[in-house]
Amino acid sequence: MNLDFSDEQKAAREEIRRLLTGYPGLASTRRALNGQERLDRGLWSQLGRGGWLGVTIPGAFGGQSLGYEMLCCVAEEVGRSMAAIPFGASVVLVTDALLQGGSEAQRQAYLPALACGELIGAAALVDGRGTLRAAAHGCLFEAGRLTGTRSAVSDGLDANLFVVLAHAAGEPGLYLVEGSDRHVLREPQQGIDPAHTPVRVRFEGAAAQALPGCAGWSNIEAWLARAAVVVAFEQLGAAGAALDAAIAYAKERHAFGRPIGSFQAIKHKLADVYIANELARSNAYYGAWALESGASTLALAAAAARVSATEALERAARECIQTHGGIAVTWEHDAHLFYRRAQHFALMLGGLREWQFRLVQELARTA
Repeated sequence: MNLDFSDEQKAAREEIRRLLTGYPGLASTRRALNGQERLDRGLWSQLGRGGWLGVTIPGAFGGQSLGYEMLCCVAEEVGRSMAAIPFGASVVLVTDALLQGGSEAQRQAYLPALACGELIGAAALVDGRGTLRAAAHGCLFEAGRLTGTRSAVSDGLDANLFVVLAHAAGEPGLYLVEGSDRHVLREPQQGIDPAHTPVRVRFEGAAAQALPGCAGWSNIEAWLARAAVVVAFEQLGAAGAALDAAIAYAKERHAFGRPIGSFQAIKHKLADVYIANELARSNAYYGAWALESGASTLALAAAAARVSATEALERAARECIQTHGGIAVTWEHDAHLFYRRAQHFALMLGGLREWQFRLVQELARTA
């Protein structure tokens, strides 16, 4: 078992890192915070032209056919960039739902546009009922039409295509709804991360298509497990960026004639962040291997990656603020943007408690 990435994958990761370095991601998130630009469309188009949005999509549908491990490499660098782009919603959730659960006609219709960035997807999963299982009953699919409401749909204002968790005769499934349908009504909600504005979406008899390979909880949970691994890499990237920012400031900020990073109160805290990040990385790498190889332990690996990455990013973001001191709690400083992103990721795919419970279940099942 080799849990490291190949030389080719590492080279591709360096290439995407160089590309993203030319687009200051924190600046785009800052623009979103100030209400100037919700989405960095220039970067999104550049990623589409470079093939980075279609990493797992087969060549027949305009993609690169490079597999999930490569997608994980890209996700980490996207997370590190802190850019205002709907990568998790469109590339991780919607694209994968179509790729693994869509019919041939559905893949042909939507995957090429998703691969080049012309189409932006969003996942509409919850409605305030708690767990995803409970939320499934909030939308009904009947006679080709979808009726119901979904809340906190991340990146929903810019979405052209929705993947909606709903039920048909009590059976849960995922359904495709085009954003241009006049029966799809959107209402912006207050969110913590300005780069991923949540939306309440009302489907009032909107035309919908069932994803045949995503019917039933087993298929939905497999879809969420795949997404959890890739999102964990996004979280790893953001956690690494938060730690780098804290270390850089601790080296340059002086107090009592010394860099503050020389004091135990600072360096021990940052060491704890580093350890948490590396533990999360170990879990994420195992998840990437399980995802690429189709291992039977994917559900366990995904839950472990999800929980550890969520906790690591929250710690890194919090300690970044603490290290910067009073300046970090001002609107003008960027430290709080890491914390906002941490909370956004923590609410994706269901809350942390739900994934902790899933982890316990999988550990009990495999014991």
